[in-house]
Amino acid sequence: MSPAHAQTRAAAYAAAYAHTHARTPAPAYAAAPAPSWTAAPAAGRPYVYLEGAPGSVLQDTLSVTNPGTRPLTVRLSGRGGAPVAFAAPTVTVPARTRADVPFAVTVGPDTPPGDHRGSVRVGAAGRETDVALHLRVSGPRLAALTVEDVRVDRSGTLRYTLVNRGNTVLAPRLAVRAEGVLGTVLDRPERALPLVLRPGERATRTEPWPDPPAFDAVTVHLTAGAPGATAATARADAAFASPAGLGAAAAALLAAAGAATYAIRRKR
Repeated sequence: MSPAHAQTRAAAYAAAYAHTHARTPAPAYAAAPAPSWTAAPAAGRPYVYLEGAPGSVLQDTLSVTNPGTRPLTVRLSGRGGAPVAFAAPTVTVPARTRADVPFAVTVGPDTPPGDHRGSVRVGAAGRETDVALHLRVSGPRLAALTVEDVRVDRSGTLRYTLVNRGNTVLAPRLAVRAEGVLGTVLDRPERALPLVLRPGERATRTEPWPDPPAFDAVTVHLTAGAPGATAATARADAAFASPAGLGAAAAALLAAAGAATYAIRRKR
């Protein structure tokens, strides 16, 4: 083989090797989306907690973090029973920065002692989030619950209203008892109700009675209580006289009258 021919074959082998072992370009991956902004109480707390007397002004700080590459303008406002005030309704947070925003809560002079709930709402870039705020107003605590407007429908359904007359949050419990002409016709022991009443709040509820008496005059007693509160009782009177009950009562009266007549005749 001539030297020229050998060089040609070597060049062909090198080209084939380079084509076969060419490095495949790495696939292109989409860049991960930038993390969104966050808002939370300062110092890593789960919620804002403030405590003070009526008429006081309480202060705290909200941390807003902007991890993006552009400045972020957030809107600030208060929600619920705790009045929140900021120095300005909007704040601009620079890129990749955390801003600590001070705010104040003014406790009105007529605010009742006890627990009050609210939140700080933060909105930006088409999204809103609420930071929970718990306010405890100092002063004597009063747990008071009443049960009102008790009535009984023709179907036997009991209707009543619970009212929180104190200044603390209550978890009510209820017991029901009904007395008829011949004795107790309904007796339900005290049980927890699936609701919570804030100070001044009222709730109208119903209590089913699927098998009321067909013919009777009853007095229904509702007793409502809550931890720390004195039990409250209310009553309502109702008369039941369904067609079936009337028929049974009439039959019983006729039977009694017949028995009395038979006894008189036998005596004579």
